[in-house]
Amino acid sequence: MSGKRRRKLKSLSDTINDNKRLQIEVKNEDLELQTWSDLPAELLELILSRLALDDNVRASVVCKRWHCVAIAVRVVNQSPWLMYFPKFGDLYEFYDPVQRKTYSVELTELTGSRVCYTKDGWLLLYRPRTHQVFFFNPFTRKVIKLPRFEMTYQIVAFSCAPTSPDCVLFTVKHVSPTIVAISTCYPGATEWKTVNYQNRLPFVSSMWNKLVFCNGLFYCLSLTGWLGVFDPSERSWSVLSVPPPKCPENFFAKNWWKGKFMTEHNGDIIVIYTCSSENPILFKLDQSIMEWEEMRTLDGVTLFASFLSSHSRVDLPGMMRNSVYFSKVRFYGKRCISFSVDDYRYYPRKQCHDWGEQDPFENIWIEPPKDFPGFT
Repeated sequence: MSGKRRRKLKSLSDTINDNKRLQIEVKNEDLELQTWSDLPAELLELILSRLALDDNVRASVVCKRWHCVAIAVRVVNQSPWLMYFPKFGDLYEFYDPVQRKTYSVELTELTGSRVCYTKDGWLLLYRPRTHQVFFFNPFTRKVIKLPRFEMTYQIVAFSCAPTSPDCVLFTVKHVSPTIVAISTCYPGATEWKTVNYQNRLPFVSSMWNKLVFCNGLFYCLSLTGWLGVFDPSERSWSVLSVPPPKCPENFFAKNWWKGKFMTEHNGDIIVIYTCSSENPILFKLDQSIMEWEEMRTLDGVTLFASFLSSHSRVDLPGMMRNSVYFSKVRFYGKRCISFSVDDYRYYPRKQCHDWGEQDPFENIWIEPPKDFPGFT
């Protein structure tokens, strides 16, 4: 092969190699220019759907495409509503603290009754004159009747919605400082069962006690802060040797026993102590050492406190997190009184309230069904 031909072939080979290198460089440059916003839609939805609300909100500001996907997969919990019971008539009001909107509904089914407890969107009610006890769902208007029972000074709660086969009702009142009478029932039963239990520690009850169902057990805070526990499956009762939460001396003033609230969150028992114009103090039961510890943060949880039952929620709008919402609305129904744990103050300003003075049967927090649009 002549030298001229070899040189020509070498030149052609170099040109081909240069073109290949150029193509590779362009491809690599294109890959480098690609960003997280170029992820396939299906993969992006999968990733963002697994994020907590806080992280979802942060991801939504990356770009317009991420914003659209984040909004589409974002899950925000339904807040409880505050239900008001009228002194006269059958017109009931429901206040939505997220939308700051009030609905008025006529519920003739509740005539002559008083509220006892609420859970999973159901009310437990009692008619003192006839001793009738019944469940009522104000969102579906469904009624479930229970055997008659005389409720005098005891508190009552139920474990879950009465449509569940696991629903159990529980009441407790003290016969003496060392003896309590516990009554239980369930939907479909023909009578209540009452058994007296002996306490090793004193347990004095009243209608101001707080009661929650958590991890299969009923927890009840006594008048003086001792914790009683009832296991419905074993039908056993005990007063735990856990000293009451330690509060400042100024908390033990007028009506101090009424200004307490109790709820549970993810297996933790939480108690809120209030006293007149003082800032609330929150305690959580450390079940590993069986001691009450003061809470300095709620880690994004929102508590809804009312006398007869309280609730907890996560993944609510940002302004509502790390706060306690009390059962009082100000400014013509436009603002619910709340206490911010982060800011350590009440909102709105100068709107603290002596919760011990409030009528416990005036209102109660109730959980509407998911995506409930409101009453029409």
